[in-house]
Order: sequence, then C-alpha cells, then structure tokens
Amino acid sequence: MKPEALTIGKVAGRVGIGIETIRYYERRELISRPPRSPAGYRQYPAGTVQRLRFIRRAKELGFSLREIKELLVLQEDPKATCGDVMERARRKLGDIEQRIEDLEKIRHTLKKLTDACGGDRGSAECPIIQAISGERSGHNHDREEDNQWMK
Repeated sequence: MKPEALTIGKVAGRVGIGIETIRYYERRELISRPPRSPAGYRQYPAGTVQRLRFIRRAKELGFSLREIKELLVLQEDPKATCGDVMERARRKLGDIEQRIEDLEKIRHTLKKLTDACGGDRGSAECPIIQAISGERSGHNHDREEDNQWMK
C-alpha cells in the first residue's frame, strides 16, 4: 500500500497554519520540498504534519526559525544527546528571562508616565509625549541618555 500523500491544504488544515507558511518553511529548508503530482500539486508525506507541529510548538516556546532548524538537526542526529537539546533550551530560557526583565522596565516606565499624566492637558504639554520626544529634561540627549529615561 502506498503511503498517504497530502496536499498543502490538507497539511495546513491538520497543523493549523497557513499555506504560505508551509511554502515559507520549504524555502527556509525546515521541511523538504515534496514531490509533485502529474498535475503539479505538492504531495506531502504524512510525516510532514508531525514535523510542522514540532515547528509550530517550538515557535510557541519562543524559538526562532534558526534555532528550530538546529533542534530539528539534533532530533535527526543519532549522536546528539538530550544534553545538546537542553543546552539550547537553557539558552532560550535565558533569552526569555532577559526579555521579561526588559518588559518589566518598560512596564515600570509606562506606569510612571501614565501616573504623571492627568489627561487634562493639550498633547503638546503631555508628559508622555515629552518623555518620548526627550523634551522632559529640557536638553538634547545622546544615545546613552536616551536609554536612561526608562529607568
């Protein structure tokens, strides 16, 4: 019995992603280019669905496509270890923790700015607009000083 071949629409429906996303992943070599039917339709093997689900789940965990490609290589490498995968997951966890820290700083700054704004002035006098445009301290800022206003 010949293995089931799926059209791009069926694969997209089973995985819950768009057809263009599948084509993009082909171009990025995250999935293999499938053979085509005599009519020119892509005919994906059933295993493509599982691979695309892996990619989707890895993206949901914050992995970039480059990082996902590394994970896929490790998945297929018989010499790769769980430690190899864990190293990449720990690196991603560090990246996410740094992003959370950065977002907390942004949140704190926006909270201070919204607390300082009574909402009853014209936009030219708005402390939020002034802070974003660098007018709050009354002088021009260089790049380092621009980063300081968020603290």
